[in-house]
Amino acid sequence: MKAKPQYTARQGQYLAFIYYYIKIHRQAPAEADLQRYFEVSPAAVHQMLHTLEAKGFIERERGKARAMSLMVLREALPDLA
Repeated sequence: MKAKPQYTARQGQYLAFIYYYIKIHRQAPAEADLQRYFEVSPAAVHQMLHTLEAKGFIERERGKARAMSLMVLREALPDLA
């Protein structure tokens, strides 16, 4: 049995949002989508995505809009609040 990824509650909410956004829209959210949902600044979203990528929770393709893949299984994600 794999250990649950170690992320903060806030990081977990971002990961859950990304998961459900991709499931519903069949594409990754834009940074603006995350900004609207979490009611934070563009800089806060950018920093969070950088952190999630650095920790290996997501992968992004540089220079390509909405090119984001979730690297965490659904079972390891919290419910979206």
